[in-house]
Amino acid sequence: MSTACDTETRWSEAEFRQSLHALEALYWDRHPFHERLHNGRLDKDELRLWVANRWYYQRCLPQKDAAIIANCPLPEVRREWLPRIVYHDGADGSPGGAEKWLHLAEAVGLERAEVVSERLVLPGVRFAVDAYLDFARRRPWLEAVASGLTELFSPGLLSYRLGRMRQHYPWIAEEGFAYFTARIDMVEAEGRSLLDLVVRHAETRAQQQACVDALAFKCDVLSAVLDALDYHTEAGDGRAVR
Repeated sequence: MSTACDTETRWSEAEFRQSLHALEALYWDRHPFHERLHNGRLDKDELRLWVANRWYYQRCLPQKDAAIIANCPLPEVRREWLPRIVYHDGADGSPGGAEKWLHLAEAVGLERAEVVSERLVLPGVRFAVDAYLDFARRRPWLEAVASGLTELFSPGLLSYRLGRMRQHYPWIAEEGFAYFTARIDMVEAEGRSLLDLVVRHAETRAQQQACVDALAFKCDVLSAVLDALDYHTEAGDGRAVR
């Protein structure tokens, strides 16, 4: 059965790029929980809860990337995507992004085993992250790739967050920020490369619209993660993190 998008004129490259960039308004940088984090309004337990729950998202990323590779029939794309798994998981004794996040967990006073056990992961966070991983496994590879275009919006947020955390949470040892310092150096170039890949392979209007929808879905996933954290911390849930 054909859809309206099947018969609509394909967007120009400029129009497609603009449609994707327009979704920046949905990104989680302005979420109330992030505002509290960046303004130094989280206590130590709340900050630890954020780190422990964000771990679940970080842990999922190489699995998401592996799903994209498994679903993609194009060897040139698989080769281009493979380093993303290595970035998260590390290689040859070099720590990856997941390991760096665990260093942050230790720097804020969490036990590594406790974080890895996922005991502190809130149900809402688990539900949202699992939905993202399921999306990558079930949807066409191009849509799963497009969902990662939140990278376009993150360079400014990462730099801002690092500065604000250094200012408001000086008790965190500098080595705990290794995840952010490493990510800042590469995310902007990754975002540009990712956008070029999506634009190049979205050959029909239907595919273009599916990519826009995938990015909107990812923004919803990220917001749902923070919604769960915001509810539990603002409501004074009392969930212990030690």
